[in-house]
Amino acid sequence: MSGAEEDSGPGRAPAPAAGRRIPAEWVSSRPRAERARQVADVLRQRITSGARTGDVLPDERTLGAQLGASRNAVREALALLRDEGLVSRRRGVGTVVETPKYGHGLDRLAGLAETLTGHGTVTNEVRSAGLLAAPPDAITERLELPPGAPVVCVERLRRLDGLPLSLDTSYLPAGIGRRVLDGDLAGRDVFALIEEATGCLLGRAELAVHAVNADPGTAGLLQVPAGSAVFAIERLTRLADGRPVDAESLRIRADRMTLHATVHRNRAPAADR
Repeated sequence: MSGAEEDSGPGRAPAPAAGRRIPAEWVSSRPRAERARQVADVLRQRITSGARTGDVLPDERTLGAQLGASRNAVREALALLRDEGLVSRRRGVGTVVETPKYGHGLDRLAGLAETLTGHGTVTNEVRSAGLLAAPPDAITERLELPPGAPVVCVERLRRLDGLPLSLDTSYLPAGIGRRVLDGDLAGRDVFALIEEATGCLLGRAELAVHAVNADPGTAGLLQVPAGSAVFAIERLTRLADGRPVDAESLRIRADRMTLHATVHRNRAPAADR
């Protein structure tokens, strides 16, 4: 690697190679680590927008030319992505996508298998499924049931092409849940089973997303180190008539999934315009 491609010192701009013009936004006095994070953000978006396991990224020089970045910034960006588990270096091959992230939209009520159509095979390991005669009050409150009312609980480990993706726990009113238990829990989304059991379409869902550190049990099932950050989604799904039908808790591997949505800014009231 030539000296022209090295940064000239902490917080200083890299000297451009002969005949190469680096855009001003990449040669500011910002620390190289900051520039590397910006490159990593761009590459991460490329990977999460459709890359598959085994795809090979362009070499560092080509990426630098595409992004208007120094090779040092590209190299550090790739190191960040390796630390995230998204890519690896293979001798004689280059930088390879290891575990692409898959998008799960939050602006449409859809099951995971439906969302991931075309990305691989989703399978469900049914870890438990049955009636809870005395569920916690917090569950019956969410489902707008009387205290102590029985509910059906279904816990499934979801896999994509054999690799763990999420741990999903659903609580359903007993009348509906018993009919869901008769369905193909290993092969189908719970949403579809609920619509068949009730003869009604789902209407809407309220959800909250936050990050938690995986407890040892959850980490073991998802095959991540204990304490790893995972997405925690709490979702209450209602039928089209407004009845709550599924109080769901999901734990999703953050290294395999991105959550996205299309949101719109409401038009301001006439008085404010």
